[in-house]
Parts: sequence; C-alpha cells; structure tokens
Amino acid sequence: MKSVLLIGLGRFGLHIAQKLNDLGHEVMAVDRDEDRVNQVLPFATNAQIGDSTSREFLSSLGVDNFDACIVAIGDNFQNSLETTDLLKELGAKKVIARASRGVQEKFLLRNGANEVVYPEKQLATWTAIRCTSEHILDYIELDEDYSIFEISVPNEWIGKTVLQLDLRKKYGINILGVRENGKLNMSITPDLVLVREKPVLILGQQRIVQKCLHN
Repeated sequence: MKSVLLIGLGRFGLHIAQKLNDLGHEVMAVDRDEDRVNQVLPFATNAQIGDSTSREFLSSLGVDNFDACIVAIGDNFQNSLETTDLLKELGAKKVIARASRGVQEKFLLRNGANEVVYPEKQLATWTAIRCTSEHILDYIELDEDYSIFEISVPNEWIGKTVLQLDLRKKYGINILGVRENGKLNMSITPDLVLVREKPVLILGQQRIVQKCLHN
C-alpha cells in the first residue's frame, strides 16, 4: 500500500483518486475548490481545501512523508508549475505532473517533476491505434517501438495452436497470455489452441502487429 498526495481534483484527478482507492492505496486529495474536494471524499483517506502554490499550506501536509505526489492540475499551468517546484523543494520523494502540451512537459521536468503524464496525447494515441484494427481491444506502450496488445483472435488464428501459428518466428510477436472469464492465464504452452471466445495478450512492434492483424 502506498500513500499518495493528489493535487488537482478535476475529472482527471478524480479518476486517479478512484483508481488509487480501488487498488487499496491511501490518498490525500487537495484542491482549492470545495465542491471538488467534497466529490472526492468517498475515494480519499483524507481531503483538504487549499492553495497548492502556498509554501505554508504544502509544508503543513508533510509532503516528504508521501510515497508519491501527483500534480493533476489541468486548468492553470502556472499553478501546476509552481506546485511542482514547491513539492520538490519541500522534499517530495517522487513528483508526477500532468502536461497538456509538449512544451509544458519540458518546463515541468526542469522544475522538479520526476515524471510527466500527457493524458490528451496518450488518449489520442490509444484512439488512433484502437480504430485502425477491429481486433485491438487494449494496448500498453512500452517504448517507441514495442507495445503489449490485447486482441480478439483473428479468424485465421482460430483453431490453431501457438506452435502452428509460429508468430515469434514469422513476425517477432510473442503470445503472453489468454483472457478467460475476465482473468488472464499467463501459462502459455505450444499446444494451446486459440479460440474466438478468449482474447489474447501479445507483445510485438506496433507496426508489425498492426500489419499482421490487417493480413
């Protein structure tokens, strides 16, 4: 279980709070808007109304005691930048900040952010990849080249074993798991037969996976 200081409770911040709560982590939620703070209460261990650009206020939270601090402010970049800088000055162990544009990412990193998330860009990428193939259900980008995809089984693969398909040799694609009844089975054997009802998890280069699924 991790302790997380979450600053900024718009839609993005609220979704983060909900997910952290689902995962069993402790969340201290902060926003200057009382309505937003009240909305996040069911998902937060604690919540406070306050100005995150105030050194005195942030210092009172004991930011160095949290495993991570997330700056999810999306409507005022100046406040996001000042908050990120103050968190680092006050000894925050890890600062993750939200960016809305590429240039913001550079400034946030220079002002103390350990990591920068770019939700609009990430969602755009996901949407572009998702809409290019009817088989892609979800994906996780590992770097510029490789991703993990969850896909529905193409007709050409149905009824064939992992060995018969030989995707690793033909395309450099590895089958990592099969989803059955909502759970992943990661014990993949060469004699596993792929069926329509069980989506598979594969690892490969993005362009090659998409080309393979279009064939």
